[in-house]
Amino acid sequence: MTGIASPDALPIRAALFDLDGTLIVTEHRSRAAWTRLFQAHGLRIDDALLATFVGRRGQEALADHVHRFPGSTVDELFHEAVGYLNGPDIPPPYPVPGAGVLVKTLHTEGVPMAVVTSSLGEHAHVLLDHVGGADLFATVITAEDVQRGKPHPEGFLSGCAALGVHPTQAVAFEDAPAGIAAAKAGGLACVGLTTTHSAEALGAADLVVPDLTGVRWPPQLTAA
Repeated sequence: MTGIASPDALPIRAALFDLDGTLIVTEHRSRAAWTRLFQAHGLRIDDALLATFVGRRGQEALADHVHRFPGSTVDELFHEAVGYLNGPDIPPPYPVPGAGVLVKTLHTEGVPMAVVTSSLGEHAHVLLDHVGGADLFATVITAEDVQRGKPHPEGFLSGCAALGVHPTQAVAFEDAPAGIAAAKAGGLACVGLTTTHSAEALGAADLVVPDLTGVRWPPQLTAA
């Protein structure tokens, strides 16, 4: 990975990670749950619609479509979808390649780290066990901790504040356009992973990689 860091940028000191699709592969599970929700209500869903849910808080994504579910509220629909995730035939989650090695290495080296996710807290803490546990991170910012989800930068700004770093001293790792938009709006550099979207869709990132295998610290970011 090559690139030239901006000469005006402060040194990168902290790493903020999205969770689903960035540290843990869960998109196959989420797609199954959303698909079942729509089908249970007699509605059609396609890949283009499913893509609009990636990287966003579930309630906010559902709010765009609640008018299609007469008599149901966003909260009711969301809890129904979460329930489908517990079905016995839903495939299990697993780490993104390189995720466990990277976060354990950064933790050992004393790099401040946070998770900023659109998922619920209980879900997030269970998933983090796949890469060594939530204790590796100084803070975990979840859907319950913010008023406005991605693409709003609130989560990343809260994460930087908790880590005691200026946003320009932090890099976000993200797999979705909404997350990259949130990071950039907050002033963070961003590494995009093509685990759920094409490189073209992640074009706003400062660096695009297939996964976290071999990612160096600090990442060699292309100047904006």
